[in-house]
Amino acid sequence: MKSARTLIAVFAVLALVIVAIGWLVSHVHTDSSSMRKPIPSDVPPPNGVAAPAVDTSKHTRTSEEFRTWAEPISKKTGISVEALSAYANANVVARHSKPGCHLDWTTLAGLGWVETRHGTYNGHHFDSVSIDSNGDVKPHIRGVQLDGSPGLENLPDTDNGELDGDKEKDRAMGPLQFIPQSWEKYGVDANADGKADPDNIDDAAVAAVNLLCDFDRDLSTADGWKSAVRSYNNSAQYVEDVRRAAANYSLQQKPA
Repeated sequence: MKSARTLIAVFAVLALVIVAIGWLVSHVHTDSSSMRKPIPSDVPPPNGVAAPAVDTSKHTRTSEEFRTWAEPISKKTGISVEALSAYANANVVARHSKPGCHLDWTTLAGLGWVETRHGTYNGHHFDSVSIDSNGDVKPHIRGVQLDGSPGLENLPDTDNGELDGDKEKDRAMGPLQFIPQSWEKYGVDANADGKADPDNIDDAAVAAVNLLCDFDRDLSTADGWKSAVRSYNNSAQYVEDVRRAAANYSLQQKPA
């Protein structure tokens, strides 16, 4: 009986996950121009409008310099100005620090949508989380315990709960859902506040650049782009979800 109840609980959770994913897929922001066009099937997805050439080497919060660029795109895509500014900042960081990677901000936006709806979805409720003026996501987003349950990796605690708050198992953290081990490797202080914080959208976006562009990947190629996204989640469906979201955002911001 205990095992039967466990199976029922697992299937119930899976059903909720499937419903949540379906809701997300059906609620990607669209405007009248994007609804008249099919989402491009290109791999990698099309690039978006180029972010301006800001000097991101300054020891300041350079993402703030992208707000003017982000505001009209935010209105068309439904992505917050804070998240868009962070993606653009990370995109420009990649241009200079990893020029052979060819990572576009639309790929970061695709990941952000799939992972946490750009820092607004905590895994239970939509629009329950927000990004403040410093780029901090509050309340913090934490994934489920990675305890080897169906569909989950089994990741024993690696940080004594210091980052993810769990001393038993690791959990994914923040708007771009880094696990503690990955954050230790790729995390960075991108908003110049003195700490690398997985719950800060600026820091998380540049950390995602470090992860995606690792191993000298070239995201302008189909194989390079798919390999990069699979490094986030080794699932064909995940890759397709990110591709469609990224392509959709590219399409929405352009004139009809």
